[in-house]
Amino acid sequence: MIRLSRLSACVVALGAASVASTTFAECAYPKAPTNYPDGRTATLEQMIAGQKTVKQFNADMDVYLKCVDEENPPPAEGANLTDADKKAIAAREVLRVKKHNAAVEAEEKVAEQFNTQLKIYKQAQANK
Repeated sequence: MIRLSRLSACVVALGAASVASTTFAECAYPKAPTNYPDGRTATLEQMIAGQKTVKQFNADMDVYLKCVDEENPPPAEGANLTDADKKAIAAREVLRVKKHNAAVEAEEKVAEQFNTQLKIYKQAQANK
């Protein structure tokens, strides 16, 4: 019985140590599109290609967001964490949330830029 308790204590200590020493994974931040079709002069094919680029960026960003969200997993249940461990976990969580929110803002900006050109394209087509 004593061995089991010592083993359990060692496992908990190792788990806490691994939580404390966990570093952030290298999540590949996708490059946002920089060239959007000009809605005034673009062809349908160019608009579709632009839409595909935006959709690919969103898919790549989803992979990035999943990586970011997995960077700071919760400690093992019953882990005996020190105050320093708890502070480190909290600091990593703050960073994770900032990264996540910045990525979502980037997605929204890309969508807004494309949608602006799409509206212009639709108006141009209606005026023909």
